[in-house]
Amino acid sequence: MHVTTVGLDLAKHVFQVHGIDQDGQILIRRQLRRSELIGFFRRLPPCLIGMEACSTAHFWARELAALGHEVRLMPAAYVKPYVKRSKSDALDAEGICEAVTRPTMRFVAIKNPEQQAALMLHGTRDLLVRQRTMLVNALRGHLAEYGVIAPQGLPSVPKLIELAEKARGMALPELAWRCIRLILAQIEDVHGRIGQVEQEILAWHRTNELSQRLETIPGIGLITASALAATIPDPSSFRSGRHLAAWIGLVPRQSGTGGKVRLGHISKQGDRYLRRLLVLGASTLMRHARGRTSVTAGWINGLLARRPASVVRTAIANKLARIAWAVLQDEQGYRAPAAAAA
Repeated sequence: MHVTTVGLDLAKHVFQVHGIDQDGQILIRRQLRRSELIGFFRRLPPCLIGMEACSTAHFWARELAALGHEVRLMPAAYVKPYVKRSKSDALDAEGICEAVTRPTMRFVAIKNPEQQAALMLHGTRDLLVRQRTMLVNALRGHLAEYGVIAPQGLPSVPKLIELAEKARGMALPELAWRCIRLILAQIEDVHGRIGQVEQEILAWHRTNELSQRLETIPGIGLITASALAATIPDPSSFRSGRHLAAWIGLVPRQSGTGGKVRLGHISKQGDRYLRRLLVLGASTLMRHARGRTSVTAGWINGLLARRPASVVRTAIANKLARIAWAVLQDEQGYRAPAAAAA
């Protein structure tokens, strides 16, 4: 008998392998060093390999698929119910081997290097933006100790700097001013690096047809379009736009038993980055819809008349996700409702 299914528990240096035959008999249960992994699977006949989706899983999935194996990635949360009792690498690999054979298991699409690079651009920009926010908040907090304040928001930082320069030597001691200059230099440096990353995202966007089509949707700009195109290159992995919206985490949490289903707060499960971008785009649409009479604006204003703004914002983000799926699926740009009806 030969191995038909393998559960591979990934790590940095030591990997755990659990292999079974078509009857479920355990044939392999061993540890492998990182340098031994490729050689071991090269000698193994083509089989089904299951792994938990993590930061290194896509790299190993591509390497093992190149050897002729069928590789499937699964969310770690879906594998956990198949792990028996205590936590160990051997039990994890056994649970992965069991989970990958389930007919109802949901799998994660394997990303290619180009997709990972595009998503790395977004991750780098998000990190730098958070660092800039931390620096600006620190600047505001330090200056507020000396009575120097300005309106909130990044555009008000130059005004804050101007007020600090006027207070230098009087309300603001020279030693404190030297600390402020260090923070200002950091803010300027991070702001410039954010601009460089955004230029890289723009260059990638101009070469990607999916991203350009998504940008035609109102409420979806360059950043959101490129993030969606890099994360969801194949819309057929979702049965409908509703499934995409649920995967992003823009649907209510369900809790029901005995035939009674209760809808709770937004689940916030799935991709937090995409959800945040879509909610920001929904906020822009909601702000521009007030006082307008277009089809989309009429729908938004009708919701605002019946529901709180936070609920409407989430509903708009959900609709943006469903529209994005339709645009990707039909291989056409966005068509306004009136034009589509005509």
